[in-house]
Amino acid sequence: MSAPERAAAQAGPTLRPARTEATRHKLFAASMEIIGERGPHSVTVDEIAAAAGVSKGSVYYNFGSKSEMIGQLLRFGGDILLERLGRLADRPDPRQALAAMVGEALDFLDEYPSFAQLWVSEMWHSASEWRPILSRMRGEVIDLVRAAVTRIDPSGPDEDLDTLATAIFGATLALGRDRHSFHPERSRDACVRAVMRSVAHP
Repeated sequence: MSAPERAAAQAGPTLRPARTEATRHKLFAASMEIIGERGPHSVTVDEIAAAAGVSKGSVYYNFGSKSEMIGQLLRFGGDILLERLGRLADRPDPRQALAAMVGEALDFLDEYPSFAQLWVSEMWHSASEWRPILSRMRGEVIDLVRAAVTRIDPSGPDEDLDTLATAIFGATLALGRDRHSFHPERSRDACVRAVMRSVAHP
């Protein structure tokens, strides 16, 4: 199932089917750029629609509200990440597969830094209206990482594999944010190597 199909399947009955993938992607990119400047609560539907080059009426028709729009665009962004990671997960060499997944995640976070910022700020904020969506996405990414780690060391205890997968997810997310905000000189490959040191050779 493609990223747009997964987004539609998980969107719920209130989401209307009129959007195209191109429109969703334009809205996602535009909203992430504006949200990165001022935060999700300070932007308006008018601003996002104008930046994406679509009508405000189309946004309301497809989403119903700004909150629903941001939630579904976050879901769409998560599906883009999952699709990119999934394409790399079955490489023959399991360590190379995991390293490629870490590198791809860093590329995604570099492409959409505001997405990572919103993920970090809202996922651990219990009152956030988008926490359920972000937490579900977190679980799906960690499941992919766990499967990759299991291929490297299939004999490891389940609890250890879960902890390691969570640590890899957290380290990649933190490095992506740190690299964007404080260390733009830090190379992608150096970050990948740092994360991969946590994975013992079988």
